[in-house]
Amino acid sequence: MSLLEVQNLKVHFPVQQGVFRRTTAHVKAVDDVSFAIEPGETLGLVGESGCGKTTLARAIVKLVTPTAGRIVFEGEDIAQLNGGELRARRRFQMIFQDPNSSLNPRHTVAQIIGEALDIHRLADSGPARQQRIEQLLEVVGLNAAHAQRYPHEFSGGQRQRIGIARALAVEPELLVCDEPVSALDVSVQAQIINLLQDLQCERRIAYLFVAHDLAVVEHISHRVLVMYLGKVVELAGAKEVIRAPKHPYTQALISAVPVVDPDSKRQRIVLSGDVPSPIHPPAGCPFHPRCPVAEARCRIEPPPLREIAPGHWAACHLAK
Repeated sequence: MSLLEVQNLKVHFPVQQGVFRRTTAHVKAVDDVSFAIEPGETLGLVGESGCGKTTLARAIVKLVTPTAGRIVFEGEDIAQLNGGELRARRRFQMIFQDPNSSLNPRHTVAQIIGEALDIHRLADSGPARQQRIEQLLEVVGLNAAHAQRYPHEFSGGQRQRIGIARALAVEPELLVCDEPVSALDVSVQAQIINLLQDLQCERRIAYLFVAHDLAVVEHISHRVLVMYLGKVVELAGAKEVIRAPKHPYTQALISAVPVVDPDSKRQRIVLSGDVPSPIHPPAGCPFHPRCPVAEARCRIEPPPLREIAPGHWAACHLAK
């Protein structure tokens, strides 16, 4: 059984206008998305800004309320949980993009990490609690002396390590990582990626890894899910997506990645136009207004997400 199964998930935000704030339309941030994550697996989630990546990640941990669909974690639909029932589900946690704003500046590191231990009663107060906090700091590459410091006393990479330690405090089985290295220097990015991989090997933690850097995604992910305008357009193994993309949108993303080799034959695919509005998405294939190979049926008939090759899925009429 999969650790996490997302089934036909939708997140629509109402657009309200006028004095009486009447709903006149909906922003379809996530529109009928389905996928699964196995224990110990990393699923990379990529796409342009505004495609719905972060909204999907936040919906999975219920920071955003889904409009429809199911989020089945360990056999239970957490989309239906609220209040105390949801707080009791500690096996999935989130690592945020900005390590500075995600930490309370008025709390010490010991208070930030200890809060999770206190809420879920995972350590008695006193020496046992302090020892557990120090162990978590050592796991993420910090030392016990850091426990009494405040977030502003640390670098960006160190703050992200504190955020990871906070997430690990409740012994999760799934970590939703919302672009956890995009705000960090390149050298620090590598350190955080290596830390996450080590933790996965040691603890068999599964990751939903949201990113826009395809090189990072290929390095850390087992499979990659590509989103466009709130929908899944391609899903396959990381190497298959990067080296042999089937969907025209994925091909355009890959072509935009800088190549070190000056003799490379790769040609840049430049997409025309802008991303359509998620309030009024185009009929048929959502990518057809920008697709260089679109046909007449692409403008009318929405393409299903179908298996092109074993384990390789694409939502394109022309993919082979």
